[in-house]
Amino acid sequence: MIEAVIFDFGGVLTTSPFEAFARFEQERGYPVDIIRNTNAANHLENAWAKFERAEIDLDTFDNLFAEESLALGGAAVRGREVLPLLAGDLRPEMVEALKRIKARFKTGCITNNLPANAIGSQAGRTLYVAEVMTLFDHVIESAKIGLRKPDPRIYRMMVEALGVDAKACVYLDDLGVNLKPARELGMATIKVVSAAQAVGELEAATGLVLR
Repeated sequence: MIEAVIFDFGGVLTTSPFEAFARFEQERGYPVDIIRNTNAANHLENAWAKFERAEIDLDTFDNLFAEESLALGGAAVRGREVLPLLAGDLRPEMVEALKRIKARFKTGCITNNLPANAIGSQAGRTLYVAEVMTLFDHVIESAKIGLRKPDPRIYRMMVEALGVDAKACVYLDDLGVNLKPARELGMATIKVVSAAQAVGELEAATGLVLR
């Protein structure tokens, strides 16, 4: 029996930044997928991981990301230029599904995010729309606790906070690397490719009508 549904935020409740990455690369003449590949390489200890755990400041992230992208993809992409690309649009279908789930189950959000003071008033922070975030019983933000997905500890922290067994949870994320630890804990997982697909799989997992 499902007792809780746990969501990633960016790329799940909002549109994926990958489209913005692709446009940016094309406009600047950068190699295709250089941003995604730089994010994925050494994903536990790269510049992105350290920034999401609030271990480095913006200037250090800017320089490290450029160094990593140059070494990996042959072009120095400044970290500062990547941050504005993170802003996505809320997916109304997903927000509606979250509201209906909230009425029946416990809800949580585990998000790898950036230190608030690192990006100031940039669009990335406006994703955390207050009325959406209040739909969660518990929220875990990587930059606030110094842990980020896919560290298994962050998932255990969530189930403990919600007071549920991992086997009674559904977890949604747009990245397979973040789904694996949840699955290993016993959660049912949904890889979000589109809102329609995700809502359909959520309906099957929860037995609820979500649209």
